[in-house]
Amino acid sequence: MSRNAEHALALFSQNYNCAQSVLAACGGPLGLPRETALRVAGPFGAGIGRMGGTCGAVSGAFMAIGLKYARTGPDEDAAKEKGYALAREFAARFTQRHKSTICRELLGCDLSTPEGMRCAKEQKLFTTLCPALVRDAVEIVDDLLAQPQ
Repeated sequence: MSRNAEHALALFSQNYNCAQSVLAACGGPLGLPRETALRVAGPFGAGIGRMGGTCGAVSGAFMAIGLKYARTGPDEDAAKEKGYALAREFAARFTQRHKSTICRELLGCDLSTPEGMRCAKEQKLFTTLCPALVRDAVEIVDDLLAQPQ
């Protein structure tokens, strides 16, 4: 397991959400301060705002990709396209491992409802399944960002 993955899992075990854990672990080596990563990614956990949409680990990975490959000026189309391509590649790899990038599909519970939250807690998904999603998101994004530009 990579150092970034270990860091993300340590954060997740300290009750940071999946998006925070991934972005803080992957963003640090890219120059993103930990506190900024935790603040920015805060609303993205549990399928963005606990709405069960895109998995927070996936959102955190997309943000990390954006740190390295994103348009920051009007004439940076190549960076924008590289970021989009890596986001698509990330999603394909994550989906290959987990069959989806959608939180409620991954968990089999809809965290936007009290019943779904109860289901996830009863099945201990936050300590069994979610750490694997965080780890895999970090490992995939680390691999993608290590590729030559």
